[in-house]
Amino acid sequence: MAGQAELVVDAQALLGEGPHWDHAAARLYWVNIEGKQLRSYDPKTKNEKIYTFDKKISAVVPAAAGGWILALQDGLYRFSEDQQEQRIAAVEPELPRNRLNDAKCDSSGRLWFGTMSMDFTKAAGSLYVMELDGQVRRVLTGISISNGLAWDDQRGRMYYIDTATRGVDVMDYDVQSGTVDNRRSVFMFPEGVGDPDGMTIDREGMLWVAHWGGGCVSRWNPHTGEQLAKVEVPAKNVTSCTFGGDAFDELYITTARDGMSEEELQRWPHAGGLFKFKAGVQGVKANIFKGVSK
Repeated sequence: MAGQAELVVDAQALLGEGPHWDHAAARLYWVNIEGKQLRSYDPKTKNEKIYTFDKKISAVVPAAAGGWILALQDGLYRFSEDQQEQRIAAVEPELPRNRLNDAKCDSSGRLWFGTMSMDFTKAAGSLYVMELDGQVRRVLTGISISNGLAWDDQRGRMYYIDTATRGVDVMDYDVQSGTVDNRRSVFMFPEGVGDPDGMTIDREGMLWVAHWGGGCVSRWNPHTGEQLAKVEVPAKNVTSCTFGGDAFDELYITTARDGMSEEELQRWPHAGGLFKFKAGVQGVKANIFKGVSK
């Protein structure tokens, strides 16, 4: 399996990230971290709604109680179209140069999210989970760039990417308690293909990983460590991916243009766009936050 992704929105986003397919609304939500934007794409009309905030936004997840949970620079917020964002959890107020990064929910509706240093200080971040009652629990420390998250409930596995490690890790995962342990490496990126960023999982239990600096998304068997396929993306910095569409077989891919030279921007003029690839396999439905309304 191989191919090339097609451009669906020439957004010119500085740092596109965090795609989430909302099955109920049949829309693709994603963010432009540096542009402080939440973007909502309707594939039927090809139109987007854009919401702009005062702080960097790194992830969006619909909430069962209505509206969305946002990962903003300094914490988690509840937001709806008819109401200002309301902070429900401050995160690392003692570390003002840290910000939140990737965030996703597990099948029980808990919100997992990580932090990183905006100065790229190594090991300055952590991985957290917000429980259904709104309590925030630190899970891992010494994280450099907290990124991809994915779960395989059938096998009791949680996959995780700290980009600085250049690989994908797995942990034993208890869906009932939301606890993880026994973190270990699944596979490493070879030299010259970029660094692992965001990630998703398909119904066959295979992982799809975005290559920052590598211009592609790769599909991996996490049980053997074998790379199975590569999807070329006409953008140098590929940040994340998720499955969507009516049949859940369309891979939506976010990209970035922040920090690229003029020469690179000429080579990849659609960097920062939203792309799509017909994957030939179905993804796993993205989970929403099922916690209490606060």
